[in-house]
Amino acid sequence: MTSLDSPYAPYTPEPKQAPPPDLRGLPEAKPLFGYPKYREQHTGPAPFLPMSRAEMEALGWDSCDIILVTGDAYVDHPSFGMAIIGRLLEAQGFRVGIIAQPDWQSAEPYKVLGKPNHFFGVTSGNMDSMVNRYTSDRRLRHNDSYTPGGAGGARPDRAVLVYAQRCREAYPSSPIVIGGIEASLRRIAHYDYWSDKVRRSVLMDAKADLLLYGNAERALVEVAHRIADSGIKQDFSDIRGIAFVRNAVPDGWVEALTDDLNDGDEGRRRSGEMRDEKRTVIRIPGFDQVSTDKEAYARASRVLHKESNPGNALPLVQRHGDKEVWLTAPPIPLSTPEMDAIYELPFARAAHPAYAGAKIPAWEMIRHSVTIMRGCFGGCTFCSITEHEGRIIQSRSEASVLREIETIRDKDDAFTGVISDIGGPTANMYRIGCKDKAIEAVCRRPSCVFPDICKNLNTSHEALISLYRKARAIPGVKKVNVASGVRYDLAVESPEYVKELVEHHVGGYLKIAPEHTEDGPLGKMMKPGIGTYEKFKELFDAAAKKAGKKYFLIPYFIAAHPGTTDEDMMNLAIWLKKNGYRADQVQTYLPGPMALATAMYHTELNPLRPIRRGASEPVDAVKGLRQRRLHKAFLRYHDPENWPVLREALKSMGRADLIGPGKQHLVPNWQPAGTGDGKRTGAAGRPDRAGPKFLTKGFPHKFASPKNGKH
Repeated sequence: MTSLDSPYAPYTPEPKQAPPPDLRGLPEAKPLFGYPKYREQHTGPAPFLPMSRAEMEALGWDSCDIILVTGDAYVDHPSFGMAIIGRLLEAQGFRVGIIAQPDWQSAEPYKVLGKPNHFFGVTSGNMDSMVNRYTSDRRLRHNDSYTPGGAGGARPDRAVLVYAQRCREAYPSSPIVIGGIEASLRRIAHYDYWSDKVRRSVLMDAKADLLLYGNAERALVEVAHRIADSGIKQDFSDIRGIAFVRNAVPDGWVEALTDDLNDGDEGRRRSGEMRDEKRTVIRIPGFDQVSTDKEAYARASRVLHKESNPGNALPLVQRHGDKEVWLTAPPIPLSTPEMDAIYELPFARAAHPAYAGAKIPAWEMIRHSVTIMRGCFGGCTFCSITEHEGRIIQSRSEASVLREIETIRDKDDAFTGVISDIGGPTANMYRIGCKDKAIEAVCRRPSCVFPDICKNLNTSHEALISLYRKARAIPGVKKVNVASGVRYDLAVESPEYVKELVEHHVGGYLKIAPEHTEDGPLGKMMKPGIGTYEKFKELFDAAAKKAGKKYFLIPYFIAAHPGTTDEDMMNLAIWLKKNGYRADQVQTYLPGPMALATAMYHTELNPLRPIRRGASEPVDAVKGLRQRRLHKAFLRYHDPENWPVLREALKSMGRADLIGPGKQHLVPNWQPAGTGDGKRTGAAGRPDRAGPKFLTKGFPHKFASPKNGKH
């Protein structure tokens, strides 16, 4: 059965009821597929978007309307952002070419498809190029999952800047539009961990014409049609989700000042001149100020995150020298029919033939996975999902998801009957959202689930359970796995979901992210207390026992997060030891651009609280390499290589009582030969093999291998 013959009914939205005039929801948005096609594609969709002149000629093209430059290999699959953008523009009637992972040493590779008729679209790819290339200790990674063969070094540092500069060098008159996660998270002046300084908006350094941030489909389609119609020299300020440079705030606009002496909520509304919010812009501290004044930086970060709800956010403006970087309000979320249409575009669901079958690790991992939603209302301060995709969940219809599974079954010869993941940024936020759209439109909470689950949040998992059951009932499907991170504070609200998950969608073990055990760091992360995790574990274990299966939970934890003390890490290590967890790999906090936790790391202030001159809440920031390594060592307390540094730290902390040979001790008072400092203390003559024996409780340590970055 093909997707064209699918028995599943198309999604039918619930009938709209007009709200009272004083209880408006989100503003209306122009339908994503409501534009006249730029040109009719008489030959139908391209098998692959062309990467060479020969492919263009085979399609009968003499030029491309839009050329997309990406730091990833070109895989025509909806898990790759550039494939979605390319196919969406193709559906709008544009001729789209792809330049994937070009050499950046000269402008010649950027001329391979000729000059675009309208503009270059530039992205670093699915990952930030700096996060992709460097570890949290600033060490060079030697692999890249988005490159054929997995080899590292296929993209430059700060790829958006470099690609944009080379495009400008190749064709100086061609407009340049930047987007993707690297540009999105650098849209204002931001702290850069790798250079340890505040950098300007990437828009300024890339010298691009426009920056699209967040879920960019809606802005992209509008921008593409406008540039095709009237060129780049026009006013784009009415398009949501974009940034551009101006010389000054235009006449007729009112500035709401949010200087670093007052808190954002009061400052945002305190001006009596703010009668017409359609003509009001919020000024945040400028680059010169935030680069030298940490309170001003924390202030700007707080205001930006407060102005993130598309229902009530205002435009922002930030001074950079003699120019103004202007950010329009966040984009209106995609509707379910729009999400369906995007994910059902005619993707080849394969890597471009130019790679001659070379394995692309990211593609191999996700080729049989299905995205069912976008966004996250968790608001974890260290994570970029909410900042990039927004906190309003955008879900596909059940019918669309089931049709995609059928497509995988029918068209992918490598499909063995196993869907590797059915999820998204989180596994279990599908169709969950605010009960009242009017309340949602005026809400300014950074999280719907912290410090507690909002009373207005619908936490029902019924739609997701229904989807799971129908997905695994499709003929030819043997197993539907859930590999996306489960939000356990939501899951405990639905024991039926936990039962369904354990009985049918877990294979051996389930990775989950409590991140810490102590209230101090958890409060700075905006994560629930460890008691919620333990409640989920009870439900999980009970469901596994009832099903007669031996399954294990694999918890992720972060070392050295802002707000974490040495004592916090010691207590976490004690908890791990008590519960028999041995982490094979651990995650040390990496300050990504624009995150709230990064503002804490850089400023040592808490932007979750009001920022007032001299009265802001301080935050412990773990910056020194020695302390960061100590925190990481606590997570791997069972590794003999870490025992010397842990013994030293425990003694200095007055906790030498945790050093010894018993089960109540954290580390032994002796050292196996050839490890750590190579010295034995205490139990001289004890066999080396006895070292970690007391840590064998629990599951095999090979299962404790947290993957990075999907939180």
